[in-house]
Parts: sequence; structure tokens; C-alpha cells
Amino acid sequence: MTALTLTVDGGIARITLAQPEIRNAFSDTGIAEITAAFHKVGERADVRAVVLAAEGPAFCAGADLNWMRRMADYSRDENRVDAGLLAEMLRTIYECPKPTIARVQGDVYAGGMGLVACCDMAVAVDTAGFCLSEVKIGLIPATISPYVLRAMGARAAHRYFLTGERFSAQEAHRIGYVHEVVDADGLDSVVDGWLKHLLSAGPAAVRACKRLVLDVAEREINEQLIATTVESIANIRASNEGREGVQAFLNKRKPSWLPG
Repeated sequence: MTALTLTVDGGIARITLAQPEIRNAFSDTGIAEITAAFHKVGERADVRAVVLAAEGPAFCAGADLNWMRRMADYSRDENRVDAGLLAEMLRTIYECPKPTIARVQGDVYAGGMGLVACCDMAVAVDTAGFCLSEVKIGLIPATISPYVLRAMGARAAHRYFLTGERFSAQEAHRIGYVHEVVDADGLDSVVDGWLKHLLSAGPAAVRACKRLVLDVAEREINEQLIATTVESIANIRASNEGREGVQAFLNKRKPSWLPG
């Protein structure tokens, strides 16, 4: 089953995560599909803007359980290769030459937080919940961290990276992670409004402005930084605590660091 659908109409590409039965959690296959889709729309001359959306009650719940089960037995080197593919997907979205909009219709957890953070604009339904839950299973949000930090800022990251607590759409808006929060009926109105502005601007200027933000606002996300995040997640996944946390999660039991 494909992880997404891709349509192009009137200059707008819509990439829609299409596995609601698993809360649009991604696997290595899904990562490859998302990467390919963003490469494709980035290269198409007829595409002026990209909307990343999802089907079902959740936007993206992070990593798929079956993929996590495979990862639980990976060596450190296998974890490095695996994390590198996730890092490439995130960078491809972040550096897509076309403006990108995240249409967040439901909950966003763990790796899914990276998908939203990599988009230029984000609107969320007011009932959506957000969570950087990695520490709850003994891991860290390393690979997504360059993008999430840029979206929410270091101060908010100090709290939500460390606590792994769920926070509301209203809080996501307050800290700058999403630009707008609306009720479900208002999602498409906001997206359409942004698209109208994007389509009314000079295509080359929009592309150049996006590049300007990437180059000027923060230090460039380069190979060294990506390699550092990949090493970080490979190390933590292969650690005793990381393995224990993942196994506890998969077996629906408390990890060893929590009282019985």
C-alpha cells in the first residue's frame, strides 16, 4: 500500500499522507515515497506551491510500529544508515524550491513533528495535539531537531524535548510552531488564502525569498550538522536505555527506569 497520494492541479501540488489506519506513521518505505514526491514536485515547472496534508484523525504519529520492531534489532551502523534516510527526507522537504504548507488536521507526534517543522507554513485544527515523545521511550528527537528548533525556538524546545509532554494546538501557535489555529471547517480557507498570495507573487521571487530565509535566518543545515544528528540517534537507539525503552513500548510495559 502506498503511503501517500500526489496530485497537481492549477499549479498546486498536494501530497497527502494516506495511511489513516496506522495514523500516517512512516516507515522506511514511506520515507522513500515522501522524499521522492518532494523531489518530483520541486522539479516540476508547473508547480507553484505544495500542500502537505493527511487523511484520517491523525496527521502523523511518527514511526510505524512494524518499522520500530525492525529497528529494535539494528546495529549501530544499521541505525546510522536508517537515520540518514530520514534526515534526507527532512532536508528534501525543508529545501524544496517551492513554498510548502502543512495542513494539520490531527495529532502530530515524534517524527511527524519534523514534517510540519520542515514546511514553510503550517495551519492546525484547534483539536490537534502535539508531542515530542521520544524521551518517553529512551530516545531523543535528534534527526528532526534542526528543523523543530527553528520552528519553535530553543526555549520551548528545552521544555518539550525534555518532558515529552503533549501540548495543544493553541500552545503550538503561541510558541510559533504553527502559524494559525482554526476549527476544522476553517483549515482549507486558511490554506487557500495562503495559496492565493503565493500564486499572486512572482514565482522566481518566491523561490529566491525561500532561499534567502534558508541562507540568512539560521546557520545552514549542512552535512556536518546532519551527520551529527544521525550519529546522535544511532548512538541512542543502540544504547541499553534506548533498546529498553523501545522494547517496553512495543511490549506495552513500563520501561525499567519507571517504578513498577
